[in-house]
Amino acid sequence: MDNIKNIFPESGRLLSRSFKEGQLGQNGHVFLMYGLSGSGKTTIADVVERLLSMQGYHVKLLDGDNLRSGLNNDLGFSDSCREENIRRISEVSKLFLDSGIIVLCSFICPKKDYRNLAQTIIGDKDFTKVYIKASYETCFKRDVKGLYAKAKGGDLKDFTGKESIFEPPDNNDNDWVLDTEKFNINEVSEKMLNKMLPLIKKK
Repeated sequence: MDNIKNIFPESGRLLSRSFKEGQLGQNGHVFLMYGLSGSGKTTIADVVERLLSMQGYHVKLLDGDNLRSGLNNDLGFSDSCREENIRRISEVSKLFLDSGIIVLCSFICPKKDYRNLAQTIIGDKDFTKVYIKASYETCFKRDVKGLYAKAKGGDLKDFTGKESIFEPPDNNDNDWVLDTEKFNINEVSEKMLNKMLPLIKKK
């Protein structure tokens, strides 16, 4: 780690984020959508991305499976690997944020410590946590990827919500909560879009 002493990050001469946001006509922001596998995170993120794009917004969707098949394909599912997964995702999100982009992150992100790490890296003002709520039982019934069946059969270890803990937000958190058991995907996506617009609209 001694080499870190010889690294000199450049910022002063680079085009500012505010300049890029002015070009794009929007405020950059990072939305961390988290919840159990099968809760609807990626489906909602996809719908919201399309709705925003149709309104002229510039959006980047970062999906957990996509990043684990590329950038993070060296990581497993231990606590330390999950934390590193979120750290890398947060740093990537911050790069897009610095370019004025609206970032939708779709990750299980099971522990509060991981979500707090992401918030520390990105910054309170530019970061919103969005809990896509659905119970383990509901996600088990959906089992869109066949993962719950594998976990039940013992073919999938450290599965979130079973052997590996998932921590939902509590009343002290400021996380948005979108319930996919009570509302369908289009209803939840519309709710999220309406909550996002005041944060991303240029005044």
